[in-house]
Amino acid sequence: MSESAIDNFDAATRRQALEQAAATETFPAAQPIVNVHAHTFFSYNYRGYSPSHFALESKRQALAVSGIVEFDCLDGLDEFLAAGRLLDLKTSIGLESRVYVPEFGDREINSPGEPGISYHMGIGFTSTDIPEEAQTYMDGLRTTSADRNRGLVDRVNAHLDPVALDYEADVLPLTPSGNATERHICVAYGRKAAAQFPEEEALARFWADKLGVEVDQVADLPDGRALTDLLRSKTMKSGGVGYVQPDSGSFPHMPDMNRFTLLCGAIPTLTWLDGCSAGEKAIDELTDVAMASGVAAFNVIPDRNYTPGSPDIKLVKLQEVVAMTERRGLPLIGGTEMNSPGQKFVDDFDSDALYPLRTVFLKGAHILYAHTVLQGMAGMGYLSDWAANSFADVFAKNDFFNAFGEAFSPRGEDRLRDGLSSERGPDEILELARSAVA
Repeated sequence: MSESAIDNFDAATRRQALEQAAATETFPAAQPIVNVHAHTFFSYNYRGYSPSHFALESKRQALAVSGIVEFDCLDGLDEFLAAGRLLDLKTSIGLESRVYVPEFGDREINSPGEPGISYHMGIGFTSTDIPEEAQTYMDGLRTTSADRNRGLVDRVNAHLDPVALDYEADVLPLTPSGNATERHICVAYGRKAAAQFPEEEALARFWADKLGVEVDQVADLPDGRALTDLLRSKTMKSGGVGYVQPDSGSFPHMPDMNRFTLLCGAIPTLTWLDGCSAGEKAIDELTDVAMASGVAAFNVIPDRNYTPGSPDIKLVKLQEVVAMTERRGLPLIGGTEMNSPGQKFVDDFDSDALYPLRTVFLKGAHILYAHTVLQGMAGMGYLSDWAANSFADVFAKNDFFNAFGEAFSPRGEDRLRDGLSSERGPDEILELARSAVA
């Protein structure tokens, strides 16, 4: 199989490459490792992975559950679910965006330098056929993002003259469905500058001058991590020439995104950075605010929260926030994102830092997969009426969804579908799941 074919922007080419790999490769048995928060090339993956490629690599690396999360879109949903069925891989789909939290309008949360602004998620989406109100909301996300990107490029172009991007010609071709991010823009600037300054010494001098640093601080030319991170921080983040400080009207409010997520049958999810901001130091208060409008799960990026071999305050805060989610019965999900060069494909769950937390992340992933199956097949997901009427409390619900997600896999979907009914109780559903894959 051609690795380039599975990342081709043509969907039929990707599907053919995946089918070839599925038919010719032998895959290892699943291990207790998960990544249910990885971006694909629909919203920037630094390796250029398509949903099919991320699914295939998940199978190759023996992930127990694999999930993608796209920014402001669900473009990878159908492809990723189909890849999971082909590979017998447990899968999930999420959407990430930014929201405003009025109750924290004077406190930084998890978007550095931007009080009141929070990265926020919905997880467990099962279809792109969503209610009209939800589609209008998502269309608005993409339109606002594109307008924001174009304004950003105009401001940065003025500063980087004579290097200037044409948004349509230079940026949009880097992503298959026009859902560009700041990282696409940075890569485009790196390539544009290299075309105008083909000599590396001249290119380094250009960037040093425009970004206000010494030449020896310019590295990874023309478009590697060091250069693009430097460009992003100097021009697109707080204090940069392209930056515009967001306010209460820049992004939807958190309850709006939660409503959108619920309309789609998915699970509103609070995200967490590292516990060091004023907002995240008040994590119980923030969680109360989020849960009041529908949040029912919690997302962590484990790799950001410890230094291997060197215990520090971030690891302590990670342990504390995991304990908080356990007390509240909030399923905990995590992954490595893969939207910045150098990030791992999957966290090291054998490390001293993460091994004690392995079962919590595995349980959250199983719950998410079980929701995806039951919601997609019969509207019996984690926040469904069926679930609300079937369990005494959230802990009993979590135990059921974890057991289902652990026992079931895509190869049993046809058999399960034949017997699935909201008239059945949890014990019957669990027995069906187990017999479907027996």
